[in-house]
Order: sequence, then C-alpha cells, then structure tokens
Amino acid sequence: MGFVDLLDQIGGFGRFQWLHVTLISLPGLLMASQNLLNNFVAGMPAHHCTPSANHSIPYQYNHSRQLLRVFIPLDASGTSLDKCRRYVTPQWHQLLMNSTAPPADLTSAVETEACLDGWTFDQSEFDSTIVTEWDLVCSLRPLKQMSQTIYMGGVLAGAIIFGGLSDRFGRKVILSWSYLQLAILGSCTALSPSYAIFCTLRFLSGMSVSGIILNSVSLKVEWIPTSSRTLVGTLSSFFFTFGQMILAGLGFWLRDWRKLQVAVCLPYFLFSFYSWWLTESARWLVLNRRSEEALKSIQQVARINGKKDVNITLEVAVSVCQPIVASKSSYSAYDLLRTGGMRRISVCLVAVWFSTSFAYYGLAMDLQKFGVNVYLMQIIFGAVDIPAKLLALLMLTFLGRRVTQAACLFLSALVIFINIFVPTDMQTLRTTLACLGKGFTSSSFTCVYLYTGELYPTVVRQTGMGFVSTMARIGSMAAPAVLILDEVIPALPSIVYGGAAVIAGVFACFLPETRDIPLPDTIEDVEDRWYAGAKMKEGESAGLNAL
Repeated sequence: MGFVDLLDQIGGFGRFQWLHVTLISLPGLLMASQNLLNNFVAGMPAHHCTPSANHSIPYQYNHSRQLLRVFIPLDASGTSLDKCRRYVTPQWHQLLMNSTAPPADLTSAVETEACLDGWTFDQSEFDSTIVTEWDLVCSLRPLKQMSQTIYMGGVLAGAIIFGGLSDRFGRKVILSWSYLQLAILGSCTALSPSYAIFCTLRFLSGMSVSGIILNSVSLKVEWIPTSSRTLVGTLSSFFFTFGQMILAGLGFWLRDWRKLQVAVCLPYFLFSFYSWWLTESARWLVLNRRSEEALKSIQQVARINGKKDVNITLEVAVSVCQPIVASKSSYSAYDLLRTGGMRRISVCLVAVWFSTSFAYYGLAMDLQKFGVNVYLMQIIFGAVDIPAKLLALLMLTFLGRRVTQAACLFLSALVIFINIFVPTDMQTLRTTLACLGKGFTSSSFTCVYLYTGELYPTVVRQTGMGFVSTMARIGSMAAPAVLILDEVIPALPSIVYGGAAVIAGVFACFLPETRDIPLPDTIEDVEDRWYAGAKMKEGESAGLNAL
C-alpha cells in the first residue's frame, strides 16, 4: 500500500480536504492584489506643470484649459498640454485667440523651462499614488516601473530562499511565517516616508509572497488524492481570479495608495493566526524522521473525514512511506539537474515558467495604455480568466497536462501575433485580443502550478518549485523592460512576447504526462516511471559498444 492508497483509506477527498484547501486558498483572494498592486499604487494621472504663483489670473479664466495654454505649451502631437515643460513668461495673447493651436510665429521662439513649481495632477481617477506623492514623472518616470521590478526581485529572492527552507523546516512553518511577514511589512509600506523605503519594504513583501505561493501549492497537493488534483488545482486558481476584481473594487473605493496598501495586507494577520491550525504534510514529516507526528496527522484526517473505524498504526504509516524514508539524504538544487529525467523536466519547466510569466505581466501590468478606465480594465482582465480557466479545467481533465500546457502557450502566442496586424485606431479590437491573450497565459499559469507539483518528487518538490519560480520572476522582471523596444519598432514587444510563448510551447511538448498518476516521492520514482525506457536503451547501447 502506497501513500495514495492510504489517503483513499482515510476518506479520499473528504471533509478535511475541503476545509484544508479552502483555508489555504482564501489568502489567494488578496494575492492578486500584491502582484498587480502597482496598477493602482503607482497609477499615473494626467498631469502638467503647475503655473508660477507670481502671476495674477483673471477670474473668468481661472482653472480653464484656455488659461493653461497661457503657461504651458502643447506637446509634440499638438493636441495635448506638455507634461514636462512650461513657458518662462506667460503668453497672454492665447486668451485672445479662438484657435486651440496658436500661429507658429507666436510660439516657435518662446522660451520654456522645466516644472520648477512641481506638477498639477488630475484627481478624477486617483486621489493619491506614489507618482503624485514623489513626482515620479518626466525625468523620474522610470522609477514608477522600477518599483514593480524591485517587488518582482523580492519575489525572485523569496523563491530561492523559501523553496529550500520549506524542504528543511516544513511547509506549514514557512507558510505561517510568510503570512506574518507580509502582514507586517506590507502594512508598514503604507507608512513609507520616501521612495527608497517604499521600494525596500515592497522587496521584502515580495519575498513573503513567494513563500506563500510555493508552500500553499505543496501543502494542498500533498494531502489530495490523485483523482482530485486537477479539480482542486483549477478551482484554487479562481481565488486569484476573483482577487483581481476585489483589487479593482478596493482601488475604486479607496483611491489613496496608502489606504489601499493597508487594506490588502492587514488581513494576512488573520491568515497567519489560523495557519497554525493547518495540518503539516505527512509526507514531509515521514521524510524528516518524524513518524509519530505523521501518524497523529493521518489519524486526525481520518477522524475529521468520519473514518473513525480505520485503524492506522505507526508501523503501517512507516511502511507506507518507507520508500520516502529510504531515499532520505541531503538534497539540493543540483539534484534537479543531476539525473537525465530530472534534468529534462527542469529545463522544460524553466522555459514554460519564464515565458508564461513574461507574457502575463507584459499584458497585465500597464492597464492605462488601453485608454479605458483602469478600474474597469482590471475587472475585465479578471473576468476573462473565468472562462479561460474553465476551459483549462476541461482540457486538464480530458486531454491531460502536457496538451493543455502546450495549447495555452501556443494560443496565447497566436493572439499576440494577430494583435500586431490590428491597426492602432481599432482600440476595442486590440483590447479584446489583449484580454484573450491574458486569459490564455492565466490558464497556462493554472496548469503549470499543478503540473510542476506533480512532476517533482516529494524530496525536492519545494526546491524544484522554488527553482522554476525563480525563472518566472526573472520573466516578470524582464517583461516591463521589453516595452521600451516599441521605440525602435512598435511591434517588437509583441514579437518578443509571442516568440517566447512559442518556444515554451515546444518545450512543454517534451514533458511527461502526469494525469491520474500518483505523486512521485523520490528521484528514483521519476526516473523509473517516465524515463526507464530511455535508461534501458542507454544500457543496451553501452553493452553493444562494449562488445
């Protein structure tokens, strides 16, 4: 009897599993708020230079666009006010002109200067953001996106650090600590007196986000029977989907970046509190020679599932997990590449994780570029995930992991490539295609989280999750930088995003199928289950060469 058989004996997917999965998934409602928070916290309202206070303004022209033309020139397009320059001396003749664009002979030689008195920001969409508070416009505009890159750097560091720590100290302990770290540091971010402190706290918050995501996946999947993993993995991802719409609602309601920051981080104190009542992975407990604790956990699960008549002894628990115990040794990231099967899985997953994150954040992290209300756009981007993930659920159930993963990547690339040929004035169609692309990349995320947990064995599952998540964070950090390429060729960012998705789709085709297959516990399980044929061929080839 294996551990999967033991799970079926103590109730399969029973009351305990429902409660366990729900409690772990609830924080996902605010996880989207952390990753996409910059759309609102660092929102950039319409703005222009503040006119000098040394000039008296006729009452009838106060706060009018015509008055602003006296102080601020038009930008290069000739239709909007310049955001970074103002006239050195007011051009009062503008008040006497009916045309919005003055004759060239009156303005071509007029001297301008930088915004010496700061900027005036439109408050119809945001009351306050880090952009308005620290004037992250004009020459400082790159700092707006840098804050998101720094946050993703924290997520990257967390994937490296917490992946290994959870294999050593346990899933539950690191998960509880990550909740608490995010609650404290995330709330303190709202008190940041400067941009530098804000970025530092966001970096540390990003680390805790990785700890939450990685350990949530493993703690769920290691208590779920094989037949229920697809359904649970997909339904759990809906918490992130609804979280995107919650973020839009909170942002619309609060409209102040400090209040929004507190609102999305404070609930993690509650999550940290109740997480101590979660049940540690019995697989991990046995692997770390804590068999008596594993037995108590198994008996508790049986009791909650109403299987009080099932008699599980210490000897039974140990014998069930004996293959895991026998393989116990010191594992590291090197073991992800040491054998042929593990090396093939890791290389393919690196490509899939990087490209999925790369395309996802390339589409999702600049909502203002679509010219639609940012709160409405966030809801649309969240809502499109619902049909996309339902489609992913059907595909995962009937077609398997490999086909679903490759199809989501290829379809997202196709949509991105099609969008290249849509004229820029067809904004509605371009936005619709962008939503479809985002939906397919979101489905790819749903699949790859489940797929990775099923491919890596228990002994290095968290280390593996941390390793491939590291690649995902590199992708999310690189995505905004690629947008700069549109200054060279407007279609170049889309070509890069789509090309990366195509390459990853090809790599996904070389991964083994895991549908309805028990979780591997050891590296030997991986090699024997999926790559035994290749090893036999290598052995036969070596024997022939020896002859």
